[in-house]
Amino acid sequence: MNLFRKRTVQDFKESTEGSGLKRKLTAFDIAALGIGSVIGTGIFVATGQGSQMAGPAVTMSYVVAAITSALCALTYAELATMFPVSGSTYSYAYVAFGEIVAWLIGWNLILEYLVVAAAVASGWSAAFIGVLDAYKIHLPEMIIKTPLVGGMMDLPAILVVAFITWLLYLGVSESAKVNNIIVIIKVSVIIVFIFLGVTHINPANYHPFAPYGTKGIMSAAAIIFFAYIGFDAVSTAAEETINPKRDIPLGLTICLGVIIVLYVSVSFILTGMVPFKEIDVNNALPAALSRIGINWGSALVGVGAVIGMISTLLVTVYGQVRIFMVMSRDGLLPKSFAAISKKHGTPAACTVITGALTALIGGLLPLTVLMDLCNIGTLSAFIIVSVGVIVLRKTMPDAERKFKCPGVPVTPVLTVLFCFYLMYSLPGVTWIRFAIWTVIGVLIYFLYGIRHSTLNNKDKHSNGISDNV
Repeated sequence: MNLFRKRTVQDFKESTEGSGLKRKLTAFDIAALGIGSVIGTGIFVATGQGSQMAGPAVTMSYVVAAITSALCALTYAELATMFPVSGSTYSYAYVAFGEIVAWLIGWNLILEYLVVAAAVASGWSAAFIGVLDAYKIHLPEMIIKTPLVGGMMDLPAILVVAFITWLLYLGVSESAKVNNIIVIIKVSVIIVFIFLGVTHINPANYHPFAPYGTKGIMSAAAIIFFAYIGFDAVSTAAEETINPKRDIPLGLTICLGVIIVLYVSVSFILTGMVPFKEIDVNNALPAALSRIGINWGSALVGVGAVIGMISTLLVTVYGQVRIFMVMSRDGLLPKSFAAISKKHGTPAACTVITGALTALIGGLLPLTVLMDLCNIGTLSAFIIVSVGVIVLRKTMPDAERKFKCPGVPVTPVLTVLFCFYLMYSLPGVTWIRFAIWTVIGVLIYFLYGIRHSTLNNKDKHSNGISDNV
């Protein structure tokens, strides 16, 4: 059996024809999906955590992570216009490198999306509990803390995942409408924070600017990269976009432009308002406004965070469902997972399974463990995308590219270097967990995927071998 057998553009066309998915998304929807996914736990929670590692220089950490994300977006845009299917990096790797590499990337994407979704649910729970506490409403610790920190489960995290799963089950256009509304609300709330906070900056809080040096900045960047994860979910929507070859690159550009400006502005203002050692890690923005006496603003931002992170969770779970669906459609996972509901036009089984797994992980594991895991899975996928652009320029030079990544091969090489450096900055225990996850993935591929792959069935038929052999 050929581990490096590759899919073709024609294979993608055949697999998407009559899939049952509906093309309803516009460039605005795509941009809103990206913004909805990225602006959430990263800006409301990770900002406070990053400041503890880098001090006021956390702003530079956001810039480093932003540069890496922008470079990745350029490579994503090229491949998304070449292969407008739902599989994102997994599908691109199938064409560029072959099946075994595609499986490993798909397996890592499962890690990314599941863990990101669980982390967002955990972050949402922390923000929700913070709002309740502000109104003197205290929930029992047994149902708001995970077993690793002395509780039984994080019930709010589980319930919000259940709500998102139900919404995605209903349909993509319904989900997009809800997401668009929430994006407008949370961007407005962040702008309110910026305008209120900028007049209360104390320059003394910026000294020392980088108390932990370059190592602190890069360590924070490796963690804060979590804040930018999600823009790649845009490419998973290609199969449900009206004009993917135009709308995906345009949506990505708008998305990243808005995100970078907001993240850098918020981190700079937050560390100017509050000494970095005194920032409330779990409730950074509302607590900062409350500290300077703007209680109405604190309440507004707190509620905005709770509402805003719902769209982050929605888009992340959406991306995971589509990755599951495409891998199932290719036979690497049971094909029953890819079945499309005739009533709602959504992959029903994938949606329910994803929701259940996300709720389980988010309800039982703490946020800090989840953030490290999703970062390393995402960075490895980004490396594959970047190398894939270079490889496909050589192997498929005549393929139609509505958008071409500028500066190839320099831009993809820079992306790889940035991603490797951020991976190097992650804790050693994260690498161990990642290695264990990869070994499990390899075992599943050789025990199931390699035999049930649709390409394996094609190979058998082309060689005149019966399916019963």
